[in-house]
Amino acid sequence: MKILLTANASWNLAHFRKPVIEALKAEGHDLVALAPEDEGVVALAGHEVPHRSIAIDSKGTSPLSDMLLIRAYRRALQEEAPDLVLSYTIKPNIYGGLAARTLALPFLPNVSGLGTAFLSGGALEAVAVRLYRQAFRPLPHVIFQNGDDRDLFVERGMVREAQAVLVPGSGIDLDHYAPVPLPASGGGQVTFLLIARLLRDKGVVEFVEAARAVRQQHPEVRFQLLGEVGAENRTAISAETVAAWVEEGVVEYLGKTGDVRPFIAAADCVVLPSYREGMPRTLLEAAAMGRPVVATDVPGCRDVAQDGVTGLLCRARDADGLARALLRMIEIGPEGRSVFGGAGRSLMEKRFSQAIVVDIYRDLINRMTQTRHA
Repeated sequence: MKILLTANASWNLAHFRKPVIEALKAEGHDLVALAPEDEGVVALAGHEVPHRSIAIDSKGTSPLSDMLLIRAYRRALQEEAPDLVLSYTIKPNIYGGLAARTLALPFLPNVSGLGTAFLSGGALEAVAVRLYRQAFRPLPHVIFQNGDDRDLFVERGMVREAQAVLVPGSGIDLDHYAPVPLPASGGGQVTFLLIARLLRDKGVVEFVEAARAVRQQHPEVRFQLLGEVGAENRTAISAETVAAWVEEGVVEYLGKTGDVRPFIAAADCVVLPSYREGMPRTLLEAAAMGRPVVATDVPGCRDVAQDGVTGLLCRARDADGLARALLRMIEIGPEGRSVFGGAGRSLMEKRFSQAIVVDIYRDLINRMTQTRHA
């Protein structure tokens, strides 16, 4: 069977969808990736997944651009003629879904987050709701990564309850992200690490403001940012702003990387003050490696970060509350952080193994293809 995978970035498919890709390849399916060209193309080639380029303006809101994207999807799907389409991220889910519908192609989208449209509200949110209804309601299944997003889509009439399938994020490779001891911090030095694209929606500004407050009491504490600057997103933080923070001495910028494990291993705690998530990959990776986490009490984050068990939760958009949580993480010392980290690893083993996600995909694909050929 030929299966086409699409997302708004090739690196998304290569990095986040690797377990599903490997499982489908092992079962003998032919795969093709449809996504914009980036560094992920090389990784996809390593998985023997041919790549076809499609231009997607992730932060654009032009109706003309979106109509052209539907046409581009329709043309690509006609030429590739897959038996099934697996879709990830917002615009591929909507516009790829609308194109697949015109061709009567089985389409299985994964809602990995709501994006800026739902965080900003207003007219943009209303348009997004209408488009999701058109793209999703005819489908047999829609995958969600947390219960809050699923319930919202059901309540707003974007999907029916019977369509919604819940998975534990992208799953986590428990062998690849093996637990490692906390760093031996000298002189009480603690390192907090935020891993994310540098967007306002990820709570990066609150992280920096909290860092200023914490360093007034603990000037030896380190705050690190790891992730892409200047991402294609309306809330992206500029390279100039990040450079000013570094010059101020409040944070260290580590750039971006294809392997987060050395950075997690060198940190005492991983922080994600996001405004909303699907299922935050960075928190899964941190917990799997035995790191305590500090995160916001929002959909997605609270599924991974259990307050007082695997880490600490605070309110979103609240730098003072975040600072208090970080101070608390310092106060509990290495022993307390180790207990949180061990609980996080146990949670990953029980609920978030990538094998669970692969089994759900395998079942849904079998059901959809059997129905089509019945």
